[in-house]
Amino acid sequence: MVKVVFVCLGNICRSPMAEGFFKKLVTDEGLATSFEIDSAATGSWNLGKPPHRGTQQILKKHGIDYSEMRARKISKEDFLSADYIIGMDDANITDIEALRDPESQAEIRKLMDYVSNPEKPNIPDPYYTGDFLETERLISAGVKGLLDTIRAAHKL
Repeated sequence: MVKVVFVCLGNICRSPMAEGFFKKLVTDEGLATSFEIDSAATGSWNLGKPPHRGTQQILKKHGIDYSEMRARKISKEDFLSADYIIGMDDANITDIEALRDPESQAEIRKLMDYVSNPEKPNIPDPYYTGDFLETERLISAGVKGLLDTIRAAHKL
């Protein structure tokens, strides 16, 4: 079982979108039983909230159920059990590294690191930009690259 945790600042825009897209992708590829997929925040001000309405619209467009998604903060358990902790931008990676449990063996990288020749190195936060379509496009490319990397590394 490969555990992947997607992380952004508040866990209401980018990381739940990535979680939903990655779950759909691995399900469509017949690999759902090989993965545990979740998302989390580095900050705590949105705890318990559902995804942002802009993220909800994108997930709904792709037929992805978000009814159980609620914002939560990354935990020690995530660091100890995850194989991959995936941030959305440089600031997320800095925050993740600051929170990282010293015993963690998780690979910590940005989602766009899994895209060859990425359009942008970071996924801008649509909470501030308002551009959920850009977020959708970047995350879609990122999760495909991530799955290719995991398939090769874990022989899936």
